[in-house]
Order: sequence, then structure tokens, then C-alpha cells
Amino acid sequence: MKLLYTNFHDGDGGGHTTYLRTLAAALAAQHEVHVAAPAGSRLNREARAIAGVHVLDQPFPNGLKRLAARWRARRQLAQYLRRHAFDLIHVNGSADHRLVLASLPRAGNAPKLVLTKHNSKPMTGLGHRLRARRTDQVIAVCEYTRRELMHTAYRRCRLDTVHNGVDIDHWTPWSDERSAGERLRLGAGPAQLVLASNAGTADYKGWMDLVEALALLPPEQHAQVRLLIAGRPLSAAQLQRIAELGLAEQVHYAGMLADTRPLVAAADVGFVLSWDVETISFACREMMAMGKPMLLSDYAGLPENIHVGEDGWLVPARCRASMAASLQLLLQCRDRLPAMGAAARAHAQREFGLPLFVQRTLAVYRQLLAV
Repeated sequence: MKLLYTNFHDGDGGGHTTYLRTLAAALAAQHEVHVAAPAGSRLNREARAIAGVHVLDQPFPNGLKRLAARWRARRQLAQYLRRHAFDLIHVNGSADHRLVLASLPRAGNAPKLVLTKHNSKPMTGLGHRLRARRTDQVIAVCEYTRRELMHTAYRRCRLDTVHNGVDIDHWTPWSDERSAGERLRLGAGPAQLVLASNAGTADYKGWMDLVEALALLPPEQHAQVRLLIAGRPLSAAQLQRIAELGLAEQVHYAGMLADTRPLVAAADVGFVLSWDVETISFACREMMAMGKPMLLSDYAGLPENIHVGEDGWLVPARCRASMAASLQLLLQCRDRLPAMGAAARAHAQREFGLPLFVQRTLAVYRQLLAV
């Protein structure tokens, strides 16, 4: 197969970059893989480091005020598509979806077009209805997303769910000794209940809801809990609210980490409490692979990650009272957490591995091309 992956992010790209880098690296040995991404983006940089992958410095400008830039970008991509007879183009957001469709030749054998739906934003309106007509396949990263797509114009496309995979050999549990060392380095005592998240610090990730929930506990329980978070710098409003709640000693911001494994290793429990945008969460699966039971909100596809009571717990999104009750439950059942963490790791080994993710994605491609 001759494949083109596109992604519009000009910076880190988050889960999109992880997703596409994984597919490109896995398929490049047996297929001709091209990646079109903005120059300077993390995907562009990391794709260039993969043997056999061809990379195009391709911007995906958006907005009515950037019409000249959009025209130049379309001309460049159209020329690239004419030079290469791709079997399949795999787009990953509205900006690259639009530009690819605008750049495709109107005559001849067009490549099959695949879209992955990475977030929970609604796909309604005229633009989506028009793009759906020329899209062959949509991959949903969780069942929740596939069900939602059935109520949109994309129901005319082939729809398949392929859950995201993570590198379970990279995200592997650390020894008790190494984990204890990280706890001390991050200021957590051996007797404290430590909850951590590598899902980021955006408001919609729900971590401030957990801070507010902690404030609902009796004061004597505050000191028994420590929250560890990593991501973009906290806002002044977030820092002020933490101080107002008197929880500055309980909330530790670890920074924008290139490697979040030390943070995760220090935890007893991981958490992702999103209430917007989220679908399945790479971060959740990474923490489970490291042997951490998960406290999750019931938003979108997050519940699909765990077996409730075996390797995690669910709370209603944004319900601070339920989160506070969960914190109290965790304090009471700390002796169960290692066994639940082992169950989370076993779950990840069965279902979250990269080979299974790549195999299922490749099966979607082959079935589509066989039509």
C-alpha cells in the first residue's frame, strides 16, 4: 500500500502525533508511508526520524483571513498528490480534511479517504455534510464516538472502532524502590495516598474538580492525600483557587515533562476526569500500563478503559461530591490498590498493545481497499 498521513497541528499535536507516529513506524517496513505535517511540528520531526518514511513540510492554514496562505498550501498539496498515486489518505482533523479534499484531482482514480475522529466535538453543519459525501471510512477511537457518528452525515461512510494503543513495554511498572524514590522527590510521604495524572492541565481535564473535591473532605484527611499533575503551566486563576482552598501543600505541579513516567510511577492511583473534548485518553491507557488503577469520569469513551471495581472507578463528570466520596473510599481501601494496579497492567497487556492497534487499523485499510 502507498499511504499518506496528514495532521494539521503545527506544535506538539498531543494524541494525534502519538497516533500517527505509531502507525507510520509500524507500517513503513512493508508499505510506502508518507506524512504531511507542518514544518517544525512534533509529528514532522518525529516522522523524519523513522526509517523509510517520506515527510512533506505541509501547512494546513485555516480561517477566512488566511485565504492566500490556504491557496498556496492547496497548490503545494495538489502537486504532491499528482506526483504520488496514493492508495489511501488518512486525515485526522477538519483543517487537513478540508485541504486534502480541495487538493484531490477531480478526475481519475482518487485514493480512498479515511478520517479518524479523535475528539468528542460535534460533527454537524454544512461543511461536515459536504465532506462526508467524499469520505470513504471513519475510524472512531472508542465505541462512544462511533455511536455518536451514527447520528451525523458520516453514517453514510464505513464506520469502525479501533481503540488507541500504547507502548506497553515503554509504559511498564517500576520497581517499588524506584517508585518510592520518585514519591520522595515529588514531596509525597510514604503514608500519603498519591493520585497522579499525565493527561494535562487544561480546565476540561477535570483535575481542578478533584482539587475542589479534596477541599470537601474533613481537614484531618487533607494531609493524607497528594495530587500530582503535569502539563502546561497553571494559570493564575488556578493557582489562586488552590491557595484559597488551603491546598497548596496537597497539589504538586511537576511541569511540562518530556517523560511523565516518573510522575506516574510515584502514584497509587491515576486519574482522568475530563468533561469535554476527550474520547478514550492515551494518558489513561499509559497509566494503566504502568500498573495504576484509574479514577475516571463517565465522559465519552473513558468508561471503555476499565472494568469498574477491578481496575478502576467511575464518577459522574464534574460531580465533586462523588469525587470526594471516591477519595474517602480510596483512603479506606489502600491495601487493595496494588492488586487493582496489577489488574490494570494485565488489562493493558491484553487489549492496549501497539501490535493489536496496528493490526486492527491495517484490517480497516484492507477491507476498504477491497471494496
